[in-house]
Amino acid sequence: MVFLSIRVSNVTNVTLLSAQSLYPLVVAVLPDVPRDHHEILRSQGCIVREIEPVYPPENHTHFAMAYYVINYSKLRIWQFVEYEKMIYLDGNIQVFANIDHLFELEDGYFYAVMDCFCEKTWSSSPQYTIGYCQHCPDKVEWPVSMGSAPALYFNAGMFVYLVTYRRLLDTFRATAPTSFAEQDFLNVFFREIYKPIPPVYNLVLALLWGHPENIDLGKVNVVHYCAAGSKPWRYTGKEDNMEREDIKMLVKKWWEIYEDESLDYKGSAIDEPTKLGSMISKLNKDDVVDNERKAPSAA
Repeated sequence: MVFLSIRVSNVTNVTLLSAQSLYPLVVAVLPDVPRDHHEILRSQGCIVREIEPVYPPENHTHFAMAYYVINYSKLRIWQFVEYEKMIYLDGNIQVFANIDHLFELEDGYFYAVMDCFCEKTWSSSPQYTIGYCQHCPDKVEWPVSMGSAPALYFNAGMFVYLVTYRRLLDTFRATAPTSFAEQDFLNVFFREIYKPIPPVYNLVLALLWGHPENIDLGKVNVVHYCAAGSKPWRYTGKEDNMEREDIKMLVKKWWEIYEDESLDYKGSAIDEPTKLGSMISKLNKDDVVDNERKAPSAA
């Protein structure tokens, strides 16, 4: 059992060390991640696995965000058959408290936190248009005139899964891409066995302003910096909702953990802050997607 991330930075491993996790972090990297970054990750206690990118079947799909197209490479993690159960964490996630107990969840299900339809990336969806969100389904009810209410839909930035679904990639190759890329696909593929877990395990930031009554920040284990403008290494506070005090506090906490030298992996052979800083710099650059690149840096 391990944690898994597809990324180019060691920040997730630092947060797992901070939370005193007993399990290692496997980092899946795409071919264009520099070799010296592999060594930095290994020196910080990570297990590095190189993967080939996964591209969706060509069509004219307009993704909700342009860079979502590279997220399909996440599907490679189902080829890590040497592991039985994994917890996947996106690269823009920070773990504030130990979540090892999630490995003890009953087998046979796919566990993740429900997504929030209040985020602007959902603006072209019927959910956003009518103000419906599955986190408060009674606040705005789904109109009978629109047919059955949508099935529960999870955010794929964090999930607990078994590495036993070998047909997943074969099914993907026969599936047309949709707006939310691999997240849409995973929601369809695991619909029958999906079980929601509380938002404390993947705080999608839109919940703070969309459903504040459901969130107690003091009990949050995992924060997902996925709202526009919220990535700590690019934070300016100028985007919508980014001037909120709770957002400022969460960005500050991210930097406090990142800069805490006491959390450096004790077996590290590379401890120069400038080298780790260069990885953050690469994260910053890779937020700009070049559609001509053959092997994107993150998924």
